[in-house]
Amino acid sequence: MYDQFMSRTYTNLLTHVVFSTKDREPLIRADMKDELYAYLGGLTKELKGKAYGINGIDDHVHMLVNLPPIVSVSDAMRFIKSNSSAWIHERWTRLFNWQPGYGAFSVSKSNVPQVLNYIANQESHHREIAFKEEFIGLLRKHGIDYDERYLWV
Repeated sequence: MYDQFMSRTYTNLLTHVVFSTKDREPLIRADMKDELYAYLGGLTKELKGKAYGINGIDDHVHMLVNLPPIVSVSDAMRFIKSNSSAWIHERWTRLFNWQPGYGAFSVSKSNVPQVLNYIANQESHHREIAFKEEFIGLLRKHGIDYDERYLWV
């Protein structure tokens, strides 16, 4: 049944996801980044998705992913965050946790180069702007209503 359904289903569900470490603590060390980003990409692949770009700084990660239509963004993020957190505990430190929640923003095919450039340049971008301002800016840019009291808990 799944194969029949999928053989007639055509999608391009590109999503820019952003998620931070618990309390935005600087827990993603430079020596972890390459392996962590590769692992996040592998988790996306396990979901039958594709990660086009992954980068971040010490307190958060950006990913541009394409997920299959049978995987919701919330299910993907639950899978990616829980498995990567467990992996970090085994590989580096038990003191690591992701913040609950995430931001997810749909991306049109025509905007992929700009989003990939934005993700690739996180280090230089964050010399100018803190994560909180960046995240609120993304919410506003995408017209997402929010209550700031609940953004950082």
